[in-house]
Formats: sequence, structure tokens, C-alpha cells
Amino acid sequence: MAPSNAPSIPPNPLPSILNFRDVGATINTLTQTTHPHPHPHLRPSLLYRSARPDSASPSDRQTLTSTYHVTHILDLRSTTEHIDRAKKRDQKARTGSAVASHSNDTASDQPSKIPGIAYHEINLNGGAFARALLWRLRWSSLSKLLGLMAMGYRTEAIAILGHEVMAPRGLIGLGIDSLDYGTAEIKDIFALLADTSNYPMLIHCTQGKDRTGLIVILLLLMLEVPLEAINVDYTASEEELLPEMEERMREMRQVGLGEEFAGCPHGFVEAMRKHVEEKYGGVGGYLKKVGVDEEMQRRIREILLVKKY
Repeated sequence: MAPSNAPSIPPNPLPSILNFRDVGATINTLTQTTHPHPHPHLRPSLLYRSARPDSASPSDRQTLTSTYHVTHILDLRSTTEHIDRAKKRDQKARTGSAVASHSNDTASDQPSKIPGIAYHEINLNGGAFARALLWRLRWSSLSKLLGLMAMGYRTEAIAILGHEVMAPRGLIGLGIDSLDYGTAEIKDIFALLADTSNYPMLIHCTQGKDRTGLIVILLLLMLEVPLEAINVDYTASEEELLPEMEERMREMRQVGLGEEFAGCPHGFVEAMRKHVEEKYGGVGGYLKKVGVDEEMQRRIREILLVKKY
């Protein structure tokens, strides 16, 4: 357990959207604690992060749009996750209609996408990243996986990949793989971040921890936020996600992953920083390598920074 005087993030104001926080306000709180400065480092009320908001209650949906004024949502989930979530939502709607009819604040009869918000879906773990993992399988396993996919058994197919490749790589290894192979997707994500018309924006994946965490880490490194603050923000997701621990564990076991994938591994932020430093000469060099040029980086800084340290 962290000491009582350890830096912590502000409480989540949206009970039905787990792991929700204002990135700017959170970082400002953390840096003012650990690196006192007369001005906030980031502009608050522009960039938010969370776990999936699909089942947000009507009141939290209203707060998201009317209080936080979110106009764009960047969804980093895969096609399989979207399909599985839609199936679970349909099943819940069928079995829970009687309960929902007596509730004034339920998401069961709400569309998964929030009206009035523009959605951008970029599968961070698709494309070259997925191919790189597939080629690490044994030929027999690859053949079985492709057969299951062809028959529509997507979850069972991914479980092969999870058990044989993803679990041994661990979250840190997969984070590095995302950096090295998810370059086209990261370029597209940062292109969205460089457009002022896309704000206020919410970034999420399923848990808002790994893929969302990686993008936020890259962004904060580019903005020269102190590493300690980045680490506190990243590791805060572990506690924020505790209310859904049982459900998340079921989902992870279905795709061949163990309980260690529910956490935020110690050293993750430093491992990502070290990798881009050693392989690409730093986060600026990495971003230029993937196609996020200096002008795009300048625009993001102009949008999100109040004053550099």
C-alpha cells in the first residue's frame, strides 16, 4: 500500500464510467505535489481517459456531454472486442428488461454510442501489430487459429494467441510491440490529437489501462511531463478498475491471459521511455519515425500545454 502522503489522482466523478479522469487536471494535481510550479502544466478540460463508456448511465452520459463538453471519443478497441461487447449488451438487454423498466437511471436501453459525440475507432492492436504476434505462433497453432476465425469463433482463436504469445510477452513486452508495430495507428491517433476541432476528447479502450495508458504515456512524454507524475497516472488505473475485477478476469481468461494482465506492472512507464530512447533517440524521434512530424507535435503542444517547465 502506498503511504498516505503519496501523490494520488482526483476521485472519479462518473460512477458508471470506470477509470475516468481529466488528464490535464490529474497531471496538474500530481506535478504541483511533486514538482511545485506557479502555473499548471497542462490545460484541463480538454483530454479525458477512461475504460469503455458503453454502459454509462443516462446521468453520466449527460454529465459527459453537458458538464465536460466531450464532443469526440477515440476508441482503441479491436473488432473482436466490439463484437463481444455487442453480444453481451444484447443478452443483458433481453434478460434485464424487467429490472430496467423499474429504473430511471439505467444504460440497458441506451445506444452504445452517445448521441451528439463523434466517434473515431482506431484498433491500436490491429494491422502490423496483430501480424507480428501471429507470426510468433507455431504453424499448427496458426492454422488452428485461422480455422477458428474462418468459422466465426473469434474469442477461441484469440485465446490461442493469448496463451502462446501474449501471456509470455507480458504487458511490458506487448507495450513495446505496440510501439514498434502499431506505428500506422499511432500516427492516426496523433493526427487526431493535433486537430483542435477534436476537443474536448475522451480516449478509451476496454479497461482504459493498457492501450489508452500507452497513448497517454507517449503524449505526456512528448509534453515533457515529469516521469513520476506519468507513472502515478498510469498505475492509478489498477485501483480505479477494482469494481469490475471479476468481469475483467473472466474476459481475460477467455482469451488465454492470466491475472497479471489485470494490473499495472511496476516499471511499465520507464520501460516505454527507455525503449523509445534507446531505439529511436527519444519520444520526439519515435514520433517523427512513425509520421508525426514536428509541426504536428507543435500543434499538440499548443493545444494542451499552458507553460513548459
